[in-house]
Amino acid sequence: MPTLVRWYLKTAIAFLAIGLILGAVMIVRRELGGAYPSSYLISAHTHALLVGFMLMMIFGVALWMFPRPAGGDRLALPPAATVAYVLLAGGTLARFAGEIARTWSAAPALRWIVAIAGVLQVLGALFVFVALWPRIRPSGARA
Repeated sequence: MPTLVRWYLKTAIAFLAIGLILGAVMIVRRELGGAYPSSYLISAHTHALLVGFMLMMIFGVALWMFPRPAGGDRLALPPAATVAYVLLAGGTLARFAGEIARTWSAAPALRWIVAIAGVLQVLGALFVFVALWPRIRPSGARA
């Protein structure tokens, strides 16, 4: 398994852990303390699990399992896959932290952090598509 794929998968597991921990904190606070989670905490929880865990896991497995690009390209993982990892992992972490910080502060800088982090997530996903596109082709007799 290539190193970058391991990064995708281990990062996915880390986001699963922080998403589950935040979810546990929110449910305990709601049920035992009567403190309903803010929309920022719900967003942080959702993005940690759906983007941080689910997408990173799917993208990592896809990069691992899809065949190499046609035409004798020996490059196992294109540079776009690395750019995608940095954008997606960094954007998701920044968004997670920014959304949590928004529960305590309305600072304009936090709004910018959350917004920019969301754009980084989108760009990261698009770079994964760039990395995967040449790998999606017919195989065997259909080739």
